[in-house]
Amino acid sequence: MRYKIHMRLVDAQQAFFAARRPRKDSPHTTDAYRRDLTGITALLVAEVGGDAEMLTVDDLTGPALRAAFGAFADTHAKSSVLRAWSTWNQFLTFCVADGLLAGNPIGAVARPRTPPLSPKPLRGEDTPERLLQAVAHGERKARDPWPERDVLVIALGLLAGLRSAEMRTLTTNSLVGRSGEMRLHVHGKGSRDRSIPVEPSMEKVIKTYLTSCRTRFPHERFGRGAPLLRDRSGGPIGRGALEYLVKSCYRWAGLHDRVPVGASLHALRHTFATRLAEDGATASEIMALLGHASLATSQNYIEATGREQRAAVASNRTYRALEGVETPPSAPTSP
Repeated sequence: MRYKIHMRLVDAQQAFFAARRPRKDSPHTTDAYRRDLTGITALLVAEVGGDAEMLTVDDLTGPALRAAFGAFADTHAKSSVLRAWSTWNQFLTFCVADGLLAGNPIGAVARPRTPPLSPKPLRGEDTPERLLQAVAHGERKARDPWPERDVLVIALGLLAGLRSAEMRTLTTNSLVGRSGEMRLHVHGKGSRDRSIPVEPSMEKVIKTYLTSCRTRFPHERFGRGAPLLRDRSGGPIGRGALEYLVKSCYRWAGLHDRVPVGASLHALRHTFATRLAEDGATASEIMALLGHASLATSQNYIEATGREQRAAVASNRTYRALEGVETPPSAPTSP
C-alpha cells in the first residue's frame, strides 16, 4: 500500500470525525474526543516544535507520543490519561486504515490500567428517603423555590437511575403508555435507548411537575416533544444548573456528608443500581435498566453489594467476643 505523507494533523483529525459520523456519536462523546485530541496535540507541539497547524501525521512517532502522554499524565488523573489513550488509539487506527500511517505508534505509549469501577451510592440506609422527604417539604431554600421540579429530579435519579445528560434530553414525549402502565423512554449514552417502568407514584410526581410548569409559564407551550426539565426562566435546564440543584438539595437536607467524594447527581444513579442489586436483581436486569454497555459493569454492583454485606457482618462487635471463646474438647463417650 502506498501511504499518503505530509498530511496535516488537523486535517487528519477532521477526516477522523467525518468518518465517525455514521456512528451517530452523542455531542458529549464528540466533545470529549476533541478535547483529548487537542490536549495531546498541544503537548506534541511543545515536543516537536512549530505550531499545531504545521504538524503532520509523520510527526506522530512513538517517542513524540510517549513524551506528550508523559507530560499529560503529570497533570491529569489516571482515568483521564486512559480516556485520552483510548481516543488516540482510535484516531491512529483510523490513520492506518486510511493509509495515512504505516502502523499505529500508540504501542510506544504505556496504557494505564483500567481503574476498577467503585460504585458510589449515598451512604446511610435511610438517606434516599430522607432526601426525598426534605425536598418535597421545600427545605431547599432558593430565590425562586420550585419543590415540584426538585422532587422530580431527585426521583429520576433514585428511582430511574438517569444520568445528567439523560435527564436533560427528556421531553414530554418520553412518558408513554396508559396510566398505571406507563414507561419512561430514555435516550441513553452511546445512543443506547431504554425503557424504564414508571410506578404510579412517579407518574404522579411528573404530572404534578407539569401542572406547576403551566402555572409558572402560562404562555409557554408544553406540547408533545417539548423539553421536560426547565430552568427558572422556562428554558431547558443546563448541565451546571442541574448539578447545582442536586448539590443544594443535599446541603439543605443536611445530608451533604453522606455523598461520596467525586459523586453528586451520579450518586443517585449508583444508589438506584445498588438497591436493585441488594433486592436481588440480576446483572442483566441492572444492565437493561441502567443502559450499561457491558454486563461486567452491571455485575460490579452485585459484587460490590456482596463485599459491603460481608464487611457489615464482620463489623458486628459480637465477633470480637467469639474470637476469645475456646470450647473445651468433648469428653470421650463411653463405648
